[in-house]
Amino acid sequence: MRLLLIFLLFPIAAWSQKNAPSFAKGDFADDYGIKYTINDTLWIQHPNIKYHIIKWNEKEQYLIAKNGSGHKADENKYTRIDFMTFEGMAPWHWGFCLTSYKALTDKEAEQTAAADRKNPRKGCNGYPFSRMKVVE
Repeated sequence: MRLLLIFLLFPIAAWSQKNAPSFAKGDFADDYGIKYTINDTLWIQHPNIKYHIIKWNEKEQYLIAKNGSGHKADENKYTRIDFMTFEGMAPWHWGFCLTSYKALTDKEAEQTAAADRKNPRKGCNGYPFSRMKVVE
């Protein structure tokens, strides 16, 4: 019976890792004026850089993606994007950090040390997190 329960719950656990947090879905602009479209499976940095999302880890606040078109030197490599939400920074409600962007495997990208969310102004490899606001 326990084995059956594990098999029944496994698809739910796998499914939950594929879904973006609701705040990260939609059309956004960062504080550098770059526009993005993000959904459960694709992160587009307009006009033409694509990240094919393999895994969302909402609890630990990161995602793993395979670099797609638009990555001249790093196409087909892997990226870890750490994210965090902000309070009292409207219209900037969340931000992200390209923690790793040219890993050879998804596992290598995932094992990259997390960005420092306690210091969002310098916690992204010495740089600030890119802040995101919704674009209508």
